[in-house]
Amino acid sequence: MVERKPEGALTTDEKQIVKALLNDGWRNQDIQALVNVGRGATINSARITEVKRDQSQKAASDDEVEFFQIKKLSFDSRTGLNLFDDERLIRAREAMILAVQLFNSAALNFKTEIFSVLSNIAWTYLLHEHYSIKQIKIVQNDGRTLLLGQMLERQDCPLSEGVRSNLRAMKTIRDSVEHQVLGKADTKWFGLFQACCLNFDKALRDLFGERLTLANDLAFALQFTRMNVEQLATGNKYEIPAHIEALDARLSEGMNEDQITDLEYQFRVIYTLDAASKSKAHFEFVRPESAEGKEIRNILVHYKPADELYPHKPGKVCELVKKRTGKKFTPHNHTQAWRLHKARPAADGKQPGRTDKDYCIYHSAHRDYTYSEKWVDLLTGEVSDDQKFAEIRAVKI
Repeated sequence: MVERKPEGALTTDEKQIVKALLNDGWRNQDIQALVNVGRGATINSARITEVKRDQSQKAASDDEVEFFQIKKLSFDSRTGLNLFDDERLIRAREAMILAVQLFNSAALNFKTEIFSVLSNIAWTYLLHEHYSIKQIKIVQNDGRTLLLGQMLERQDCPLSEGVRSNLRAMKTIRDSVEHQVLGKADTKWFGLFQACCLNFDKALRDLFGERLTLANDLAFALQFTRMNVEQLATGNKYEIPAHIEALDARLSEGMNEDQITDLEYQFRVIYTLDAASKSKAHFEFVRPESAEGKEIRNILVHYKPADELYPHKPGKVCELVKKRTGKKFTPHNHTQAWRLHKARPAADGKQPGRTDKDYCIYHSAHRDYTYSEKWVDLLTGEVSDDQKFAEIRAVKI
């Protein structure tokens, strides 16, 4: 006998609906098709037959049948969301879509104010839905629902620290909207707003499924004037009022450099000039998680003298690893290690600068490589592990 899965069985309410439809003369296959709309686990025709044979099964009222049909017609075929069952998620998506569309509108000046308010609403609905599914009470004793700020500080908050830092900044901006005119702050905090959008879409997909992505609902914003390099360079050089500068400083108060440069806190768009004529020159957008994006981000985020970021020559690396591990680590082993980890190209490589910026950098002036403290830490850990050290020594040169 085949074991029946409980999710493929009719619920008590569905059985009553099926009985009523059978009494109204509906065919089995039509009832089955209606019941399966929007259902996570579909039922087969045998479940309808069981209800038909059960003489003790009660039928739903006409009003209940009518509502059931209306509800089944309220599923979005693309997202799978239902107007009655998924109201929070629908409102969350719409609030963020509105925030982006209104911010991108060329006819509006009230951008920062609208975006900060609507995005706060979107995130609140999203987290309310998350906690409701987890059966965590979102309505407090005073009748008010959990505030976004309260949910961000919970130990069970599903968001990363970078995302929460971004939302704390968005909340600070929203609170300031109630009391001050923010003027030309739209461009000043564009990175925060862009990160908020990307974080929202990722959280939506991670928590509730890929079908809910906003990528299909929002198009790239167009404009009627060309953007040139001079415009980009001066985009943030408006005369910013003192209270806006003070608010801007307050957004990152108490945060260290790594937190401020976290792309989940503040998004940064990188503009690169291609070797093309002026008529064909364009801006290139690079995904931050791609290899190219990481390389560019490393350059922008860690804009410090190379000697400070990559202070160790190969001999010094060997000396430090030997000292920290108590094991012999030769220049030959070091060569094996950078080949294993592809930290830098071979000596005869045509592109000597194509290094892993986490570990190594090429100095074109004197044609050699130096290494970071992170590289020394990596080797120290691997040399301390006999198995990983054996993998290094097994590399053929």
